[in-house]
Amino acid sequence: MHDLSNFMMASSVAVALGIALGVTGPAIAAGWMISRAMDAVSHRPEAEPSIMRLLFIGLAIVGVLALAVLVIVLIVLFNNPLLEYLLR
Repeated sequence: MHDLSNFMMASSVAVALGIALGVTGPAIAAGWMISRAMDAVSHRPEAEPSIMRLLFIGLAIVGVLALAVLVIVLIVLFNNPLLEYLLR
């Protein structure tokens, strides 16, 4: 039973680190993309519609990446595939 509690504690710590690192990357990328888009619009205001369209597509892709990290972390937390080997 001691092994099971250690495993669940380690799994919870891994989930916390996974969420922290998995959301920090997309947040930094989104901020960088917005900064670059605003810089591009300030240099070429006539290209603003195409820049904004590409920005929103890029932000959607970054958002999907953050959601994928969340789904994977929740699978590890609630349906850990290694748990059945530990219970044997």
